[in-house]
Amino acid sequence: MKIIAGLGNIGKEYDKTRHNIGFMVADELARRWNLEGSWRTDRNALFVEYRAPEKVFLLKPTTYMNLSGNAVGPWAHFYNIAPEDVAVVHDDMDLPLGTIRIRKNGSSGGHNGIKSIISNLGTDAFPRFRLGIGHPVHEQQAVISHVLQPFAGDDKQLIEEAVKKMADALELWLKEDGDLSKVMQQFNTKKKSKTTTCTPEESVIL
Repeated sequence: MKIIAGLGNIGKEYDKTRHNIGFMVADELARRWNLEGSWRTDRNALFVEYRAPEKVFLLKPTTYMNLSGNAVGPWAHFYNIAPEDVAVVHDDMDLPLGTIRIRKNGSSGGHNGIKSIISNLGTDAFPRFRLGIGHPVHEQQAVISHVLQPFAGDDKQLIEEAVKKMADALELWLKEDGDLSKVMQQFNTKKKSKTTTCTPEESVIL
């Protein structure tokens, strides 16, 4: 069995914002697998089940971002799923907008959702599927304002394409039975930096 966990903040006010890239990818996979209307709730997450051909649990934690491990951990422990079979999809502010980076393990890089998952799994040895959201244009812009900004204009089109590409990467990961070598070779491509504009938003747990 495998887990694909797309990270984000639950609630309509956070829908389609930069910090909810993981949810967007999870929704794209559910659409491809004809499971859009099958989401259920258990162990602090919305989930659907898919067979590819083994069972895959597609998760969207309902804990808010900084407690993502309170969903991913219980699912992995209950089904005895090894960390290397838990793929986590999340935003990365250190990557240019729309850039995909996949890695086998590593530190949280300051991402609170990843910190929580490392704590709950007791290891950092789980694959990360990171999608770049870029830095704020101006240094004085609050990080929270940036990550909670919805995509618009050219940014929206770029990120929609990147979400589909990330879903392709995850489907290849399943096809390769968790072997990341071919996935990283094919999808760890470079993209040019792209500046974005932001407006202030309300704070949320990050």
